[in-house]
Amino acid sequence: MNRRRFVASSVAAAAGAALVRGDAYAGSVESGGAAGPSDHAVPGAIAEDVIQKARFPEGFLWGAATASYQVEGAWNADGKGESIWDRFTHTPGKVRGGVTGDVACDQYHLYREDVALMKRLNLKSYRFSISWPRIQPTGTGAPNMKGLDYYKRLADALLEAGIRPWCTMYHWDLPQALEDRGGWPNRELAGYFGEYAGILGKHLGDRITTWAPFNMPWAVAYMGYAAGALPPCRTSFPDFLKALHTLGLAQGEAHRAVKAASAKATVGSAYEMAPAYPKTETEADRAAAARYHAMNNVFFLEAAMKGRYANAFVGEPPYDAMGVRPGDEKLLLAPLDWVGFHFYTRRIVSDASKERSFGGGSFGGTEIESETAGGRDPYTKIRAGMPTEGPLTDSGMEVWPRGMYDLVMQITKEYDHPIIEITESGGGYLDEPYAKENGRIPDTRRIQWFRQVLAELARAIADGAKVRAYHAWSLLDNFQWAEGYTERYGLVHVDFRSLQRTIKDSGYWYGRVAASGRLGDGGNRGQ
Repeated sequence: MNRRRFVASSVAAAAGAALVRGDAYAGSVESGGAAGPSDHAVPGAIAEDVIQKARFPEGFLWGAATASYQVEGAWNADGKGESIWDRFTHTPGKVRGGVTGDVACDQYHLYREDVALMKRLNLKSYRFSISWPRIQPTGTGAPNMKGLDYYKRLADALLEAGIRPWCTMYHWDLPQALEDRGGWPNRELAGYFGEYAGILGKHLGDRITTWAPFNMPWAVAYMGYAAGALPPCRTSFPDFLKALHTLGLAQGEAHRAVKAASAKATVGSAYEMAPAYPKTETEADRAAAARYHAMNNVFFLEAAMKGRYANAFVGEPPYDAMGVRPGDEKLLLAPLDWVGFHFYTRRIVSDASKERSFGGGSFGGTEIESETAGGRDPYTKIRAGMPTEGPLTDSGMEVWPRGMYDLVMQITKEYDHPIIEITESGGGYLDEPYAKENGRIPDTRRIQWFRQVLAELARAIADGAKVRAYHAWSLLDNFQWAEGYTERYGLVHVDFRSLQRTIKDSGYWYGRVAASGRLGDGGNRGQ
């Protein structure tokens, strides 16, 4: 399996309707150096004069995001236990280049330098995750106080710099000891996760008030237990279904636990989402896109808000196979204070209900790469494709800024105008092909990616969406999962040999926008 293509596609999700471009799409903007020429135009991109006029409301929170395993390093320091990612990366042949996250960006030791960079970039919110095995080395039992002390120091440094600490409780680094006990298909993990969340609320709730239980819970279940692309690399469709429900229960347990431990806590989400469009205007394809939206975008959001899962299935939902029990509706319910989700790209979806589909048991394909009819599974019966109408980033994702507007407005309408935070969003571009100019890193393609996407976000806000924050992925170049260090998303370049940080042109640009709230004030270049 081509992991680069799979990981790039895994952030996908679906929306259900054909979309009409408005007057803002009278012109197009090139995808290269801001308003200058490039080799690939973005079809229907928002007009340059609209980008120049785009504004964000006063008090809008400009931020950046990272994840514990991707930046912290210190993989076995101060009592930290082994995670599934430690086990995975220490197994030869699993990661491109044979690298690990043992050191990564070494933020565990260099966090003060990184907070100083955030302040220099005028950031007001930093989304990071806490490593569960750093707090509970085996996933249960008394907390490791040295691990908690690190996050206290990090939160204190952020608060001193005027930056909101924004915590994801789980960003994929499950304690290996819990995977040895069955992993997320084991319903007991929901209770363990609730205990862990309670520890975080008790010891960190005086400093951290913004929480999300999971990063991309659907991907945790699908990539880890169905497709086997990422640890624990299992390919069992029944395990995937059970993991879905355990994660839904765990979301509810964490919500209740952190709120019980900290009166200041607000709880939201960090779901993977992207708009997906029907391949044709047939009723079947539109229904397929709606099913994809239900599974990839709002499956866990529906569970939190309404105590039930979104109807993503053809025929009878497989609740028995998922392990749903009477009374679980109350356990799933966890009304979010705000809705957070990622945006990267879009998907094109078609119906596969009349085609041969996977019948459960061993599962060995992905919705993008499998040539087998049926696409993903015998329940949703859809086929999703990677569009290439627009240019691709170096990470293989299509550049489609309009998707930001469509997705934000869809969630706004479906969930009665909730407060929204964009929890991750960015473009993966390699810096090395471009000569450094007097120490500069002129990543103009990344600047243009942000300009176009943020202009669409500003348009959604102008049309009534209550978006209060945007977090660029990522603050730093980091360990990009199975791709190792071969992909770069950072506003700040990291030399992984010396760990030297260098603000890229995109970082300087983003900092100016964060200071002014105006895309036009960011200019087209860096320093």
